[in-house]
Amino acid sequence: MAPTGRRPAGNGLEAGCGPCRMVQGARRRFECSLDRESLRHAGILSSVLFPLRANTAYDTGLTLLVFTSSTEPGEWSPSLFERLRLVAAIIDQTLARKTSHQALQTALQRLSELRDRLTTENVELRRETRSFRSSRLIVSESAVMRRALAEAEQVGPTPSTVLLLGETGVGKEVFAQALHDLSPRRQRPMIRVSCAAIPTALIESELFGRERGAYTGALTRQAGRFEAANQSTLFLDEIGDLPAEVQVKLLRVLQERVIERLGSHQSIKVDVRIIAATNRNLEKAVEDKSFREDLFYRLNVFPIVVPPLRDRIEDIPGLVWAFIDELSKAFGKTISTVSKETMQELQRYAWPGNVRELRNVVERAVILATGRHLTVPAPKPTTRAPQAALTLADLEVEHIRAMLESTKWRIRGTGGAAERLGLKPTTL
Repeated sequence: MAPTGRRPAGNGLEAGCGPCRMVQGARRRFECSLDRESLRHAGILSSVLFPLRANTAYDTGLTLLVFTSSTEPGEWSPSLFERLRLVAAIIDQTLARKTSHQALQTALQRLSELRDRLTTENVELRRETRSFRSSRLIVSESAVMRRALAEAEQVGPTPSTVLLLGETGVGKEVFAQALHDLSPRRQRPMIRVSCAAIPTALIESELFGRERGAYTGALTRQAGRFEAANQSTLFLDEIGDLPAEVQVKLLRVLQERVIERLGSHQSIKVDVRIIAATNRNLEKAVEDKSFREDLFYRLNVFPIVVPPLRDRIEDIPGLVWAFIDELSKAFGKTISTVSKETMQELQRYAWPGNVRELRNVVERAVILATGRHLTVPAPKPTTRAPQAALTLADLEVEHIRAMLESTKWRIRGTGGAAERLGLKPTTL
């Protein structure tokens, strides 16, 4: 058998899959010098060529099955020709089966690769779902929230210190729990400490513990939160309110991973992952000398900004339904519908108290609900001062928002927001 793309001259086989022809007197009839030389050296005087169809769909040339004779040129009898044709057909079918088998094996291999890839993707999806199982109120329809969650997923499995930044009520504690659940320490509970809620005189003993006799009337030894969080995670909320004398001790823990109980000089080694959170501008606090610069850099290993609710209004419907599911079970009520107008009204409100304020509003609405339909009135805008100085762009946004609310979000026409702002409706 020989693949060829050439066309013999004379009575040779046409380059196609049509009828076969006998080639006799090969030395004289083949005009192609290459074929003539090869036949002469082989001593071939006559031959019969059969095209094989099996490989024509895959090869660029034509595959021929050649029967040759080295005797004097003579006629090939019809019976011999028929037998040779049957042999060629058998070989052709064998090659076709082999080609089909190879194609099937290739397809099966590809299918196996796709199945393995799908299995891997399913495992990753299950892992992502499981990652935030304890943080059910992390709704991430908005781009800013998805970016924050992506950062959390990257740093979560590591032992690195994380600093959560954001306004009051944005859900920094929920984020901290999600980070803990992503870490190898998730088998042990995360320990929480609110640095602003503990009196200054007690916060040192609360964090680091105390020995018996360290205080008047202290008859027993008490372990601190760092010891309780050994091989787990310690969440230090409102870290910006930590007293200066405690900041020094916290810095040593971050540097050396050792603590000393109040009233003791014995060092205790601890394996604790620190997650800190604050609503203060720590960089400004460093400039004002109210927060240690070296401690700030120790905490600021991996900062994550948790966005305020007004910057993620796409998440409000999901949060509302999450609160409804939680609170309706707690109050023994069944809530099945919330109007589109209600959701739009909630999305228009600025939410200075963020997610915490939204939850309080939904809780009140669930308590007052008398049927399956829930009406959640948005709070009235307050005149309270913002938490931080606004930029010119922020002031512009607030002014446009106030104008839209005063016109009930009517943009076009006489008295519309665009006319009152001096803008084209398309620009607004």
